[in-house]
Amino acid sequence: MIAIVDYGVGNIHSVERALAQVGAEPKLTADAEELERAEGIVLPGVGAFAPALQRLSENGLGRRIVDMARKGKPLLGVCLGYQLLFEESEEHGRHQGLGLLPGKVVEVANSPRLPVIGWCRLQQSDDSMLWQGIKDRSYFYFVHSYTPSSSDAAIAWTEHSPAAAGARGNVMGTQFHPEKSGPDGLRVYKNFVTYCS
Repeated sequence: MIAIVDYGVGNIHSVERALAQVGAEPKLTADAEELERAEGIVLPGVGAFAPALQRLSENGLGRRIVDMARKGKPLLGVCLGYQLLFEESEEHGRHQGLGLLPGKVVEVANSPRLPVIGWCRLQQSDDSMLWQGIKDRSYFYFVHSYTPSSSDAAIAWTEHSPAAAGARGNVMGTQFHPEKSGPDGLRVYKNFVTYCS
């Protein structure tokens, strides 16, 4: 079972459908015991950093996810869920993140308009099991105004995002939406599910 963290700020049903499509058994949950039993965890997210982190912190859920990840549980953050994995964000002030990936989240600096919406070519900058079967410079779908800055954990970049995907051991994430990125996006989920099994 792959747990999708249901904390009220994500496009959870499209993530659920995508995971089911690649053969996973997805489960929407905010229950820490179910997260413990899962083979892997997907942390989605849409919206602003601080309110999302506050929702995730209710009942200690964020801390439990951090503890599980530090013990080796596979964790995939998507869009805002990916941003929450970093040490801090500058979105509407300074806010501490979950601290599982090094670096901070900053406003996109080199785009003619915000939010960045649409298909962008992804340049793979490091090997990752997330890229198995995916050609370098493939297109993925983005919707965001903030992005992780350059990070030691970066495994891909675009012209507007120096860390468009990141990974450190069992903790990984994508600024793009795999569930909206066609066959290559589904392959990212499939690769994560394979890693979890």
